[in-house]
Amino acid sequence: MPVIDAQPYAFEFPAGKLGLIVIDMQRDFVEPGGFGATLGNDVRPIAAIVPTVRRLLDGARAARLPIIHTRECHRPDLSDCPPAKLTRGKPSLRIGDPGPMGRILISGEPGADIVPELAALPGEIVLDKPGKGAFHATSLNKMLTDLGITHLLFAGVTTEVCVQTTMREANDRGYECLLVEDCTESYFPEFKRAALDMIRAQGAIVGWTAPLAKVLPAL
Repeated sequence: MPVIDAQPYAFEFPAGKLGLIVIDMQRDFVEPGGFGATLGNDVRPIAAIVPTVRRLLDGARAARLPIIHTRECHRPDLSDCPPAKLTRGKPSLRIGDPGPMGRILISGEPGADIVPELAALPGEIVLDKPGKGAFHATSLNKMLTDLGITHLLFAGVTTEVCVQTTMREANDRGYECLLVEDCTESYFPEFKRAALDMIRAQGAIVGWTAPLAKVLPAL
């Protein structure tokens, strides 16, 4: 059985049962002028992982892993965006408002799309999700079941919000999960460190973590 040298201990996965989920590597979170920036964040740390995520994608594609890309976005009429999410915080632009890349986090708008360097290839799944977790109000669990996936690699942003939420959802559904440490990022470095610690605490209570250099050889 293939093994990844991970924390808190080795991550084993059955051949043919491993998939990759890349969370929300969208222009609205990665590029200046997007939703991340309207919240007052410096997007440069997020943009910096794009080449590393690309290397992970290249490795997963070479290994013929099933790949799922997620996008956090909403219907144009915002019918799937609860008021508690729409009004939270004090951004300069809210979800649905016109921005430099179209309406913020709206399906079909340029800002909601994945950055070009990480765009999905034919045959890869692109899953739009209205929540932070990718299992909420989506068919992700059925997709994974149909693909025979039991183990998951995770990449994307942000570590402590959409990535960790989806990993916890996956853990509750019985999936074994590993987060690729240098293929995820937060606007707040201390939040990323804390999230990694939480994920692998207590004997991998949520999952495992490992750097890309230890993941690629196992693929």
